[in-house]
Amino acid sequence: MTNSQQRAALQRQIWAIANDVRGAVDGWDFKQYVLGTLFYRFISENFSSYIEAGDDSINYAELPDSVITPEIKDDATKTKGYFIYPSQLFVNVTKNALGNESLNTDLAAIFAAIESSANGYPSEGDIKGLFADFDTTSNRLGNTVKDKNARLAAVLKGVAGLELGDFHGSQIDLFGDAYEFLISNYAANAGKSGGEFFTPQHVSKLIAQLAMHGQTSVNKIYDPACGSGSLLLQAKKHFDAHIIEEGFFGQEINHTTYNLARMNMFLHNINYDKFNIRLGNTLIDPHFGDDKPFDAIVSNPPYSVKWVGADDPTLINDERFAPAGVLAPKSKADFAFVLHALSYLSSKGRAAIVCFPGIFYRGGAEQKIRKYLVDNNYVETVISLAPNLFYGTTIAVTILVLSKHKIDTTTQFIDASGLFKKETNNNTLTDAHVEEIMRVFDSKASVEHFARSVSFEDIAANDYNLSVSSYVEAKDNREKVDIAQINSELKTTVAKIDKLRAEIDTIVAEIEGEELGA
Repeated sequence: MTNSQQRAALQRQIWAIANDVRGAVDGWDFKQYVLGTLFYRFISENFSSYIEAGDDSINYAELPDSVITPEIKDDATKTKGYFIYPSQLFVNVTKNALGNESLNTDLAAIFAAIESSANGYPSEGDIKGLFADFDTTSNRLGNTVKDKNARLAAVLKGVAGLELGDFHGSQIDLFGDAYEFLISNYAANAGKSGGEFFTPQHVSKLIAQLAMHGQTSVNKIYDPACGSGSLLLQAKKHFDAHIIEEGFFGQEINHTTYNLARMNMFLHNINYDKFNIRLGNTLIDPHFGDDKPFDAIVSNPPYSVKWVGADDPTLINDERFAPAGVLAPKSKADFAFVLHALSYLSSKGRAAIVCFPGIFYRGGAEQKIRKYLVDNNYVETVISLAPNLFYGTTIAVTILVLSKHKIDTTTQFIDASGLFKKETNNNTLTDAHVEEIMRVFDSKASVEHFARSVSFEDIAANDYNLSVSSYVEAKDNREKVDIAQINSELKTTVAKIDKLRAEIDTIVAEIEGEELGA
């Protein structure tokens, strides 16, 4: 089955689950239940696979809980980071879901048990609260226990029916595709910003390749506004896992999305000791100061959000912002995220950051920060993308690529605004588009109407404007007019008109002569 066929099949199956609970659960809430159930199924199957260790004579789901010794539980928890008894497995709970009058409380107890199994182990912080947004007793599922159980059973049965096959052999990112499909169908109606939660896979692929380009190995990869973790996971998909030596690091301010990011790591079989996702405000309470620098940084921070800025006088002395000598405006924190990323970047690494285009030409503090970045030769490339690539916004965003190891003082500008494939609701980047951008990014070649490398002096003379349109001339798609040909055709037409007029004058004269003779 091709990736497009797998994706279409997955979407049909998810929509079928939605139909079973439609009208009872808000679409945005429904998303949480589907993703939580998908996660529950995956960790159950993954844990069973670990215990069985390829031995066909063992079926973990059929074993009684009583055969599990403390030694088995301890060893498994140390390795996997959590423990699930056979009776708690997704397959066993789902099998009896329809007739289980205490399904909602049973599920709540199972989720609590899975989380508490990590208590006292190194994985405790990675497991705690994973199921916090899967509230099986919520009135959003129905007013009565019977209603709640019926809808939970419908979701369990629906997810059980998803044809996920071999997780590693799948042509698509199953969790990411499920998430993207649910976002695209529900984000607008729920009043949520899709860009706040998810970076589409086709854009994530480009950003990951930009950040890791030319590096045969990186110490670790970091996203300071990681959302559901899609950017970090694209790095894993694009490169063999072993070259990301110390794992995946991210910080997220939204609690629900923070839980989704941790789930996403497990769903992609990244063990608890290979990722570190933290909850909090990156700009005023940053984590991972002891883990920096990072060889690869990827990020799609929220666009032009408010932050405390100059209202906190200590921030100007913060090592992340002090070198620029100015803070990002309180109403537009975009450059605060950029400077944060730069301060966490290693001397051999790159940061690829999705940015709101206004920050590249506005004056004031933002101009001063651009001057700092250009004067210190940190800006490697600025790439303008097509509009409508993200859910929840039609903005034509820009990717800023930062580097601390540039070999010259030129800055590359790429106009990729014409590279997109039109789809029903959003535009997309194809693999061919990504390859085209990466080819010119690698070569730094100048390509008419597409890419140009600009000297430091020219950028400084242009008031440190970093808008792509200021340096790459857009292709004139208007119909070309051949003036000489038009003039020639005009002369011929005028001659024909003059001849016609003469003939008309002759005819009129003859008619008038005949009338006089009469």
